[in-house]
Amino acid sequence: MQAVTIGRPVRRRLKLATVTAILALMPMACAYNGLSLPAVTAMTLHGDGTLTQPTPESTSRPNTGTLAYTYNPALAPPGAHLTVVMAPSGESTNAQLTVSGFLPNRGYAAHANVNACSPNPAAEGPLYQNSVDPAVNPTSITGESSTNPGYANPRNEIWLDVHTDAAGSGTSRTTVPFVFTDRGPGSIVVDDAPDTPTALAQAAKGGVARIACLSLSAVQPRDHPRGSA
Repeated sequence: MQAVTIGRPVRRRLKLATVTAILALMPMACAYNGLSLPAVTAMTLHGDGTLTQPTPESTSRPNTGTLAYTYNPALAPPGAHLTVVMAPSGESTNAQLTVSGFLPNRGYAAHANVNACSPNPAAEGPLYQNSVDPAVNPTSITGESSTNPGYANPRNEIWLDVHTDAAGSGTSRTTVPFVFTDRGPGSIVVDDAPDTPTALAQAAKGGVARIACLSLSAVQPRDHPRGSA
């Protein structure tokens, strides 16, 4: 059999054909990688505590441990209990607040705030927002919250207004269309108001008092794929 010698022009054409084939496959590879997005961490937040009054010791060591403070023992009695769970589900978060030992047959405005509980109720900062109102400093310790309905609404904040039964117990639930990744609320704050919309209207006039607080902590992290249903 006669050997076939491949000249340089033929080698160049073969090399070019190989490179062309590789380039033709690259968009497919990029598209595949684009569908396999890396997972991010969606955090579950939890709080469980019994209300106590701030003491000189707690004042000297604020924001340590799992705290549950009452700022108004007449409306949020010491010994009352609060439990909160905020768990991711797809691209949403399911939140539930359970209370016991509060005043019977009464509505309480409750919502997530930026900072953990402190002996100074204003130090809990403004209400937590997924999209932050640019008019409000999210690190503020003045307690001022957004009153812009474009930001201050139950889909951008976390409202858990609860109504107690004859025994002073109650449960509230909400679902918000976001998850906690790089940040989350530090506390659940209870106001002297029957519901959060009323509290917001009064807050604009400076008429709402914070009567209790429960600190939150992050637990049970899990992988949360971007773009999942």
